[in-house]
Amino acid sequence: MTKNSIRTGLVGAGYIATWHADAIKAASGVNVTAICDPSPAAAEALARACGAQAFTSLDALIEADICDAVHILTPPQLHRELAVKSLEAGLHTFVEKPIALSLADTEEISKAAERAGKALAVGHNFLGIPGYRRLKQAVENGRLGRVASAEFNWRFPLAPLRSGPFTLWLLRQPENLLLELGPHLYAFAVDLFGPLNEFHLSLGKPIGLPGGDTRFQSWRILARAGDVDIAFNLSLVETMDDRSVAVYGSSGIARLDYANDTLNIVQENAADIVLNPFLRQTSLAWQALREGVVNATRQAVSLNQKSPYGLGFQNAVQAFYGAVRTGDDIDSRFSGASAELVMAGIGDTLKLLPAPVVKPKKAKATNRKPKPSVLVIGGTGFIGSHLTRALVASGRDVRVLSRGSTGPFDDIADHVETVSASLKSSDDLRAAMQGCDAVYHLAKSMDKTWQGCLENDVGVTERIAEAALDQGVKHFVYTGTIASYDMSDPNQQITEATGFAQDMSARNLYARSKATCEARLLAMHRDRGLPLVIARPGIVIGAGGPLQHWGIGRWHGAGAIRIWGHGRNLLPFVLIDDVSDALVRILEVDKAIGQSFNLVGEQMMSARDYFDAIHGALGARIQVRRGSLLGFYATDFIKYTLKRYGLRRSDLNRASLKDWKSRAHFSPFVNDHPKKVLSWEPEQDRERFIHRAIVEANLFGF
Repeated sequence: MTKNSIRTGLVGAGYIATWHADAIKAASGVNVTAICDPSPAAAEALARACGAQAFTSLDALIEADICDAVHILTPPQLHRELAVKSLEAGLHTFVEKPIALSLADTEEISKAAERAGKALAVGHNFLGIPGYRRLKQAVENGRLGRVASAEFNWRFPLAPLRSGPFTLWLLRQPENLLLELGPHLYAFAVDLFGPLNEFHLSLGKPIGLPGGDTRFQSWRILARAGDVDIAFNLSLVETMDDRSVAVYGSSGIARLDYANDTLNIVQENAADIVLNPFLRQTSLAWQALREGVVNATRQAVSLNQKSPYGLGFQNAVQAFYGAVRTGDDIDSRFSGASAELVMAGIGDTLKLLPAPVVKPKKAKATNRKPKPSVLVIGGTGFIGSHLTRALVASGRDVRVLSRGSTGPFDDIADHVETVSASLKSSDDLRAAMQGCDAVYHLAKSMDKTWQGCLENDVGVTERIAEAALDQGVKHFVYTGTIASYDMSDPNQQITEATGFAQDMSARNLYARSKATCEARLLAMHRDRGLPLVIARPGIVIGAGGPLQHWGIGRWHGAGAIRIWGHGRNLLPFVLIDDVSDALVRILEVDKAIGQSFNLVGEQMMSARDYFDAIHGALGARIQVRRGSLLGFYATDFIKYTLKRYGLRRSDLNRASLKDWKSRAHFSPFVNDHPKKVLSWEPEQDRERFIHRAIVEANLFGF
């Protein structure tokens, strides 16, 4: 390629697109000129951040002729069609993993690249971390001796399996779990040892999804690559993070922690029986120290811009654009040929799935078509899915607004209709509300800047409320958060009469955004008659809820937490079933309109009590450490200063010390108001509360 600057476009503006945009920014001579997403708002938001032009279709992007290359970052089922179209249009193409859903589709993409004479790369990003390069060298130069076996591990909790949202692509079909996660592991094996064969599959730790489907959280896959025995292990329950590669040879054992980019090699030495174990452990200690120092230095110097995950993307992207610029073959780690071997192995594994898993048994459905009177926006998440079922149990039909057109409600499909719509389209929202007397707005964007909150949370909330006014909705229920309160003073009781601070700019983005949404909605209620009810759930726990709840503290994996503060004050826990019950009751009490309700259960447990109860009920001791709120604040201030002045970031939010203290929930709540107005009766018995909150909650997934 002769151009000095390579023009590239991102097709798909979701979460992964920001990683690609950052990696492209780090690549020399490459500029993002286009963002393509079917959501105009999503495309425009990322386009503004990248200084690019926004499109809503790949055809329009191609027609504009402003790109030399594209990155396909859409849901996997769209990869084949979009990649082939891009290549046929003469665009070099980088495809996120999985490259496609089958070997046949992957081969079609590779052939399209060959016909077009364009570079094709696949996002096997973990192969781009520095530690893997050293591991591969150790294998190839014989340092490990003759390799007999290798293990590839992905032991990392997948919380959506237990608490949603259940419409994510990787949960829609049983095989999607391996299609989504498998390429990480299979790519390592293929790159190190070549084609895979002789597969054996064992599944375990089944979990039932809402609606009746089953997913397995434990996958044990055995295979061979030449004369090397291969084991792939996936564990998606609440487990200590172990994303690693272990290679066993005659002269050494290498273990790569690819999530943290650390490599340790154990080797024998020629010392006598007394010194041998000492020298071995000394060598391991030195390696551990070296790896720790290298990683810490790298993060400090780059201000956390070179995490292992980020470095993997950067190196994969640089390999791609190196091939684009020179016309040489792409690095084999990221090539289409490698992707074909990966997909061949995954395809052979999926053939071993037992029939009941491939085709889950559905509950019998009637021919009745739902007649929804209630719209739930955000109805496939933790609270939303419970609320939807509670509404159906109360005799109502429900329409759920979701990212996709399916939801976890197959067993009650004659009462629930799932529709897909853009929250940024007023026409879509009005159409979704047709025939509905009530609207629940549970959705929340997760933005990193205040401008993003204004656009994607506050602006969306106002648009939803406008649509509700247009459609004559009788109840508009908005879920705020108790996090918007100042809870830093243990001597102040909080009731619904307690106001938020007039200036919320020193609060965290979540609390500030939710409070701003409330203020805008209250103005619409006062000035235009919006039939508003505000519900502010406490720390919601119970069946399907996450173990790693950040309302309690800062988690460090499933086995350790730094609680907010000393952890001895009573926390505003509330059971998910009690929250759903209160939300349904709101529709049955006309005088609820215009009021707010803090949905907090009877305060009977501190953070330390909660973890002691987990230990007593489930036998799991979680390491609990006191978190210094002043320390959290100081650390956050240092990070803010470095990013603000080191990286020239002007869009950052800095929380005050009071905000950090509020996370500890020092101020007690009084829940008399919802009990009186809604006749609400949250669980009062401590033992029953513990059983429902911990035992029935299936906190660890098994």
